[in-house]
Amino acid sequence: MPRPVTLFTGQWADLPFAEVCELASGWGYDGLEIACWGDHLDVVRATEDDGYLRAKKDLLEQHGLQVFAISNHLNGQAVCDDPIDERHANMVDPACGATATPRVSAAGPPRR
Repeated sequence: MPRPVTLFTGQWADLPFAEVCELASGWGYDGLEIACWGDHLDVVRATEDDGYLRAKKDLLEQHGLQVFAISNHLNGQAVCDDPIDERHANMVDPACGATATPRVSAAGPPRR
């Protein structure tokens, strides 16, 4: 049995998810690893809106695609790092506790 060939959607997050599905299908991909940014996948909405994931799955099915993984690389880059670091301001969801204001302790600024 051949292994499925998939496309990670993160590098295409500036395009609407529907367009990425159409392109990936046209290029012969079997499925997607869906990024949790852009309009590709909103994990909070997925927990609150019963029809949201069904609509995503329907879109994948329309293009003959499957989903093989969900990726949260941007927020994951903050693991084991100071989540209040200004470097995270444009990539980490504020719901994760990141802000653009760095935290400075009595011991001084964080070591880099």
